[in-house]
Amino acid sequence: MRRILLSGVAMTMMMGAAFADTYVVSMKGPASGNPYWAAFEKGALDKGKELGVEVIVVAPPSETDIQAQISQIEDLIAQKVSGIALAPTDPAALGPVVDQAKEAGIPVVFVDGAGSNEGVPFVGTDNLAGGKLAGEFMCKSLQKGAEVAILQGVMTTTNGADRYNGAKEALEGCGMKIVSAQPADWDRAKGLAVTESILSGNPNLAGIFGSNDNMALGAVEALKAAAKLDKVMVVGYDANPDAANSILAGEMTASIAQAPAKMAGLGIQALVDMKAGKEVPLVTDPGTVLVTKDNAGDYK
Repeated sequence: MRRILLSGVAMTMMMGAAFADTYVVSMKGPASGNPYWAAFEKGALDKGKELGVEVIVVAPPSETDIQAQISQIEDLIAQKVSGIALAPTDPAALGPVVDQAKEAGIPVVFVDGAGSNEGVPFVGTDNLAGGKLAGEFMCKSLQKGAEVAILQGVMTTTNGADRYNGAKEALEGCGMKIVSAQPADWDRAKGLAVTESILSGNPNLAGIFGSNDNMALGAVEALKAAAKLDKVMVVGYDANPDAANSILAGEMTASIAQAPAKMAGLGIQALVDMKAGKEVPLVTDPGTVLVTKDNAGDYK
């Protein structure tokens, strides 16, 4: 049985294992505490069962621990794994180690977020379009000239930059006033703290776009504490189960759904296909969906 390694929970799971004919999916963050990565992990495990291959899950400690992911990939190259599907914590920083993998004859596919290396296939959402979809929804829901804010993810990632730029383009294009755009690093607690800061200086705020649901849910907590949840729209990104429940409860207004399980499965399939000598598309987009009260029940 061939083995596919999904890097997503703990690097220690790899220690002492024999990695003959092993494929690796290196997620940028652990599944524990993050519904998005939990769904990603499940999708990879399910695809492994479907293909008759084994999936093992490991990960760097956090989505901002760039060096840990680099070290993991270096170790995998030394172990001569058969292929790596990589969700890069920092595309530029991971670029050299991706080149090392390719030079060692190890196929590489980017998943979740695009990398900086030319000619490497990418399986993931068009986050620029997703951010724009969120901004357009806010444009239709708020009065022209309304004051809005953006909670940014990790801006060194393509996901963080693209979601921000897509939302910014849409919001400015319809006449909204972006009074603040600050990073909260995909983190719920940071989303809460940054929103508290934004609220203190912008009493007329009418809307917040959180570049992922964790940050958006943090914003909801801050708005509740300030007794402003009924005055400020919150739109997130990922449509994870917590966000879906928040939307149904009338707290968050909307979220942009990705397809992490499908994405992970496609990444694993790409590795197997490349190993078999098959051509793999340079870009595969699982798509996005606007989630509101009308369809949030499908994402619980």
